[in-house]
Amino acid sequence: YLLIPVALHTSSLLISISPEILDGAPNGSDSKKLRVEEALPSRVIHIRKLPNEASETEVIALGLPFGKVTNILTLKGKNQAFLEMGTEEAAVTMVNYYSKVTPLIRNIQVFIQYSNHKELKTDAANQRTQAVLQAVSAAQSPGSEVQEVLAAVSSPVLRIIIDNMFYPVTLDVLQQIFSKFGTVMKIITFTKNNQFQALLQFSDPVSAQQAKLALDGQNIYNSCCTLRIDFSKLVNLNVKYNNDKSRDYTRPELPAGDGQPSFDPTVAVAFSKDSSSLLGKIPGALNPLSAAAAAAAAAGRVALAGQTGSSGVLLVSNLNEEVSNTDTRVYGDVQRVKILYNKKDSALIQMSESNQAQLAMSHLNGQKMYGKIIRVTLSKHQTVALPRDGLDDQGLTKDFANSPLHRFKKPGSKNFQNIFPPSATLHLSNIPQDVTEDDLRLLFSNTGGTVKAFKFFQDRKMALIQMSTVEEAIQALIDLHNYNMGGNQHLRVSFSKSTI
Repeated sequence: YLLIPVALHTSSLLISISPEILDGAPNGSDSKKLRVEEALPSRVIHIRKLPNEASETEVIALGLPFGKVTNILTLKGKNQAFLEMGTEEAAVTMVNYYSKVTPLIRNIQVFIQYSNHKELKTDAANQRTQAVLQAVSAAQSPGSEVQEVLAAVSSPVLRIIIDNMFYPVTLDVLQQIFSKFGTVMKIITFTKNNQFQALLQFSDPVSAQQAKLALDGQNIYNSCCTLRIDFSKLVNLNVKYNNDKSRDYTRPELPAGDGQPSFDPTVAVAFSKDSSSLLGKIPGALNPLSAAAAAAAAAGRVALAGQTGSSGVLLVSNLNEEVSNTDTRVYGDVQRVKILYNKKDSALIQMSESNQAQLAMSHLNGQKMYGKIIRVTLSKHQTVALPRDGLDDQGLTKDFANSPLHRFKKPGSKNFQNIFPPSATLHLSNIPQDVTEDDLRLLFSNTGGTVKAFKFFQDRKMALIQMSTVEEAIQALIDLHNYNMGGNQHLRVSFSKSTI
């Protein structure tokens, strides 16, 4: 055995390391293999073959289901680590479990065995490692039964519920966030009890466990869209369609279907009881989680959940005075609109909620409409006042409180899940059965734009239509949303994130 100092960030640890550890064994002689296999149980676990980019948090996550982790030492140059458990019993349970289930970090197999060391001794100067340990340990659910945790972790399928969903959370956003912890195989999204939910299947149970530990309680966007994650009792998801509601990444040849989920969640899903949030109490952790969230923040999209005094009134300026029709209805329910008397290229628009105003601002500010780039900001006004009785304001103020065009009156409406920035592709729904592709192409061409592509969904009640530019799509949406297609059947138009 060699006695050597090992650098650990700002501190050092003096430990004895056997030759097989230095060699990355056990690949040497039979005697070396024998010594490794016959190592006595210890609360210190030796982990080998770590990915180069593996973090301390990911290593700690391997031990968390089995008990408290009290110390960690990483040997970056050797792709190895030592993990000290709170008790020998927890270490024995961990080693026994991973003898049956392959331990993975970043979808790469690692190797776990007992260490010859009975404990890891580090000095208190190693603040970074201790901070990681304290944060993760404090977030552990106290008093949970080890067997209960092991039973839950045996499933690679997570149930995800989004709380405070002020912005849409798409299947692609979920895939981007969760794929950091392993290979995402399948995702199914649906609405249950007026809440957006998803089932997400990893390639292995350990990746699911690591994702739950890291993400449960975190916000996708600032102060909203909070992830509540639990294990499902399902071990495999049956996905029939690849579309905006469900996806099987292992079977790209699946049809698009009708845009509906591939199963009935009320029948097919049985869930384990709720578990405590594991990392939700760590301030500032993983916010935002993804590039999509970062882009949203850069665009000024900050949710107003929990804030008071926030304005639901927008000031829209640089409008075309001849056609002052700014349609913000795709981002919320417009209550009132007032064209400013002394500045006809500007208007005040009152949304039903402040977060809808924020959403409309983030998506519409800087868009080109009727040949001019509009500016959208939050107004200092809290409401748009109606003209006093008997006062003629030349029709500059309109009240839309009772408009049939409101999309978001119903709490938990699916419309909240289909809010996207202006795009050249539009989603059409409520299409009568006798309306053809040529009919719709002609209708949208009459708005002054050029139709580049068209695609019916399987049931022909919905379709995608692509205009030449975003400006043309905006114009078409303004002109044709709620258009009467005959028989009192009104066309519904919204922006789509898809392309044809």
